[in-house]
Amino acid sequence: MTMRLLPRLIGFLVAAFIAAPLLIVVPMSFSTAPSLEFPPPGYWLGYYAAYFSDERWTQPTINSLIIAFGTMLLTMLLVTPATFAVVRHRFLGRGIANLMLTMPMAMPHIVLAIGYYSYLGDLRLTQTHIGVIIAHTALSVPVAFLILSANLKGFDRNLERAAMSLGATPLRTFWHVTLPVLRPGFAISALFAFIQSFDETVVALFISGRESETLPRKMFESIRMQADPVISVVSTLLFAAVVLAILMPVLWKAVQSRRSRSGSGSAARGNGPAITGTAPSDTNPCAPARVQLEA
Repeated sequence: MTMRLLPRLIGFLVAAFIAAPLLIVVPMSFSTAPSLEFPPPGYWLGYYAAYFSDERWTQPTINSLIIAFGTMLLTMLLVTPATFAVVRHRFLGRGIANLMLTMPMAMPHIVLAIGYYSYLGDLRLTQTHIGVIIAHTALSVPVAFLILSANLKGFDRNLERAAMSLGATPLRTFWHVTLPVLRPGFAISALFAFIQSFDETVVALFISGRESETLPRKMFESIRMQADPVISVVSTLLFAAVVLAILMPVLWKAVQSRRSRSGSGSAARGNGPAITGTAPSDTNPCAPARVQLEA
């Protein structure tokens, strides 16, 4: 009994340790204090109103969403053919290509930020949305590549061979056979690319400017200059968005399972035609059974 409770207790303690900062950040977002203070001296919604009404906060949020979506699309456009080429084909330099696709994951972001600043500066792409998207894409490619390649290695290629043997073109085979099977891998890769871009701070400090300022950069500069309580509001909203994203698939599955159970139950209670059968004749065992429909 004790051995079974010990793993659960350890898991609960780890989860409590991870969630402990939220017990401080969330109440501070409703605080009336002029700076970050815990416990709050009072509660109100003034800092939430300040966040949604202040363009200094709403514009970086919009910029982060635009850059994150652009990074996600560009990452998937680059990673999808690269993954299929590296996983399924043998060619000269395949190992080097695999290494180059995963190298940004092992490099410190400060080193990459200096390199991106120098390279994009020569192209006059610093302080622009496109420049930040390119830099964030380079950081998101390794994660998306590893996730998608792991899914592709477990894919049964006999499904594609069967479709092509029936006359399907390679494009139709990919669209109707490969993509539906690998859809979870594509979705997770795109999600991680989006999160990687939305949460990135170091490269944004070097590349983004006033017109393309991201939300993490705004939070960093705000807490560096002064302890603005609006930061706790942003943290609470991001936490709520993550919780909602986690709960939505669970709730969707629960609704679908309830619908399926209610549908099967109503079908069982329906007054459909009853099917009764009569056994073959004793005199002729080979005679077929007769089926009669009764209303």
